[in-house]
Amino acid sequence: MLHNSDFFSQNSKFISRFNFFLTILSFYLAIEFRFFSRNSEFISRNYDFFLTLRQWIAVESDSSDVTKRSDLHRMMDMTAEKLRLVGGSVEMVDVGMQALPNGSSIALPKVVTARFGEDPSKRTVCVYGHVDVQPAKKEDGWATDPYELTDIDGNLYGRGASDNKAPVLAWIHTVEVYKALNIDLPVNVKFIIEGMEETGSNGLDDMIVAQKDSFFSDVDYIIISDCVWLSRRPALTYGTRGNCYFFAEVEGPKKDLHSGVYGGTVMEPMTDLIGILGADLLGKILIPGVREAVAHLSDEEWKMYQDIEFDLESYKSEIGLSQLMYSNKVDLLAHRWRHPTVSIHGIEGAFSSAGTKTVIPAKVIAKFSIRQVPNMDPAVVEKQVTDYLHSVFAKRKSPNKLSITMVIGAKPWLADPKHPLYEAGKAAVKRVFAVEPDLIREGGTIPIARTFQDVTGKSIIMLPIGGFDDGLHSQNEKISRYNYMEGTKLFIAYLHEVSQIKKY
Repeated sequence: MLHNSDFFSQNSKFISRFNFFLTILSFYLAIEFRFFSRNSEFISRNYDFFLTLRQWIAVESDSSDVTKRSDLHRMMDMTAEKLRLVGGSVEMVDVGMQALPNGSSIALPKVVTARFGEDPSKRTVCVYGHVDVQPAKKEDGWATDPYELTDIDGNLYGRGASDNKAPVLAWIHTVEVYKALNIDLPVNVKFIIEGMEETGSNGLDDMIVAQKDSFFSDVDYIIISDCVWLSRRPALTYGTRGNCYFFAEVEGPKKDLHSGVYGGTVMEPMTDLIGILGADLLGKILIPGVREAVAHLSDEEWKMYQDIEFDLESYKSEIGLSQLMYSNKVDLLAHRWRHPTVSIHGIEGAFSSAGTKTVIPAKVIAKFSIRQVPNMDPAVVEKQVTDYLHSVFAKRKSPNKLSITMVIGAKPWLADPKHPLYEAGKAAVKRVFAVEPDLIREGGTIPIARTFQDVTGKSIIMLPIGGFDDGLHSQNEKISRYNYMEGTKLFIAYLHEVSQIKKY
């Protein structure tokens, strides 16, 4: 076991690893681009790949905590500076203010954009990423300090390691490798890096609309590396689910009541709330019209799922369950990726502290979400959910008041896995990993993909380098050294493959 202090103070072992990495990389590039390597200076600086990640992980860029907003601003400054050092033309775009619940406002972190190359004869790709992170505290169950990059058995632990700081750095290092080895980039490369992804990308949608005909005007393709593989086999992601997030509020008496005094004499808001949220034992969504909107699973898609590398037993072991809702791979993947699901996340206003409290809450708010899939529309789902819950509530004949609010309405995103972008991805994966990639979808939501698609009209690919066991949003988030280094190679190879896509 190699701990953090050993990793960053006794670096001779890793320098030799990096020399080996560069030898392979130079060999690959020499074959592919027929050049004479001038990489001695770059080899001496290659240790920066990990030192920079360590510096980035140390910044508590939690976008959900406004008390850490100065750290988030510093993170954006560091990102911009790194891109400048590599030689990019960098701008920091002001995207406005964030309104706070107390009526005040605070500046949103600036969005960093960068450009490398302006050759009109070349394709232009735009890489999207984010450098904000989910909250993390060691006392939440982390084995290490979440803001100190720690190497244990080849895994680099730290908040944001996989989501999304290492992938962003891998893309920057990709450009850096080309420049350090004095090779022209095969395509023009742009970056758009934000600092509010984990809380809804505040301000970014408006910026994309505003720069549709400027920054994005010459972009051919958009690349997102904010996702992970499904297994140990590399993957290309061609779809994500959307998300409709709801608050269901039931309000009753004017104040909390003593259950011994009032229990049995009043209709309790909590009982009403639980009554309207019920589902069948298999979790089937009971709301009329929701399941009927789902696109049909074609024979071709079924075959694609059948060929994906995925082990049910490992999946159960990873999450610590003895039984899943579906016993075969295709059904499970289909319901994880391309069927809507409803999840109840919590109830605000209910007693949840340690100990006991015999109270009848006066008002409770359920928080639940429905994951969207093609061909569902958030506006339609909002009406379906509202109408259904009010109809169920009416049958209870309760004097309490019910109100439904949809606070998030993110659409699903779906690409054509036969598009040349994906053919280029397959070729790059085969070149670096010597295997065919899995073509997968993502059960989660990355709203910016649909925004890019709807606003710019550009083709999009999700090209992940994170591992299936990286623990995004969880304790002990990590990225392996292998994925970090091989992922950089993948990005290098991918730019070359994209450059081979014919212009029409």
